[in-house]
Amino acid sequence: MARFQCSRMVLLTLVLLLGWQGSAQADASMTLQVTSYDSGSGTLELSLEELDAMDQVTFRTTTLWTDGVVTFSGVPLADILAKAGVQGTAVEMKALNDYQVEMPLSVLEESIPLVATRMNGEQMSVRDKGPYWIVFPYDKSEKYQTETTYSYSIWQLARLRVID
Repeated sequence: MARFQCSRMVLLTLVLLLGWQGSAQADASMTLQVTSYDSGSGTLELSLEELDAMDQVTFRTTTLWTDGVVTFSGVPLADILAKAGVQGTAVEMKALNDYQVEMPLSVLEESIPLVATRMNGEQMSVRDKGPYWIVFPYDKSEKYQTETTYSYSIWQLARLRVID
């Protein structure tokens, strides 16, 4: 009987380890999809490696959802939309859990908001608001400390769709 219990424990440990490894690999392979209301323009899918190859921006800020000052790095949303060649008046942002918010493109600044790919130098897992998170430098100005701006701060970002 003890031998059976030991075998079950080894099997359970193996299953847990393989599941954890698969989850980490899934996070790293997730792409960010960018489309336009005009379906003729197609879909741009950007991997983490492709986002890392773009110009990076880093800033430190506190957030409502983290403890203390956090360093975020990633690609400005404006750069991603420019790379996709999409135009419109707003961007619909959708998370893995289907949370969705629409942000007017007039909100975009040169490097704000950021599609963060890293928090404190580490890739973000889905469990920790990743793999991509729209963030603003909340401490930089009161204009970033509004309910509206907080609603744009979508984590587990999966898709961007520019609309007219």
